Amino acid sequence: MNKKVIAIVPAAGIGKRFGQGGNKPFQILRDKPLIVWVLEVFESINDIAEVIPVLKEADMEQGCDLVERYHLSKVKRIAPGGKERQDSVYSGLNLIGNKANIVLIHDGVRPLVERDLVTRAIQELAKGSGGGFDGVVIGVPLKDTIKEAAAGIVKKTLKRDILWAIQTPQVFKYAALMKAYKKAADEKFYSTDDSAIVERYGGKVRVIMGSYTNIKITTPEDIDVAEMLLKKRLT
Repeated sequence: MNKKVIAIVPAAGIGKRFGQGGNKPFQILRDKPLIVWVLEVFESINDIAEVIPVLKEADMEQGCDLVERYHLSKVKRIAPGGKERQDSVYSGLNLIGNKANIVLIHDGVRPLVERDLVTRAIQELAKGSGGGFDGVVIGVPLKDTIKEAAAGIVKKTLKRDILWAIQTPQVFKYAALMKAYKKAADEKFYSTDDSAIVERYGGKVRVIMGSYTNIKITTPEDIDVAEMLLKKRLT
């Protein structure tokens, strides 16, 4: 593929629900910090030219140490995190300029992402760029029944067969993503999902099948689940 891909890895969150002290991206899974699992996957993918982690200012030195220790040559700089996840991603985008054709965004606390999933998302956007969509997200169909409720009272039951749980990575045309982020900044619109920002400003986003094992580490129990999934994968 001749399009240049730059990956942004936001990992500057507080992680209030994790509650074990320390920063969640640096929690150890098996023998490595969560964020290193992610960065090593991206390091191994030829389509990705550069990786930009986004860390809290207080974590910059630790992040540089990890880059050196694990020989992560595609990490050439680290962006400073912002107050919200969206601010952190924007910080990473502002380091890119116009050098990328495609920007990939992946949470630093989704350590079990697999190479094939990443390359499939990149290739789907690359081949579909002329087909009228600006981004590709991965997701999985919901297994549970979902209800809309307020004050403990069910308002309605949603139609499960058209609902998806959206994950990362998400990949976008650089121009479309940056345009949407600039508009969101001007309007002070915030979302926890990058594709929602692109959609808000007229972008078209395609969803493809992700993986139920591509979990986000949110609570300490998720580390245990990730350990079990890793054991199964490696045996």
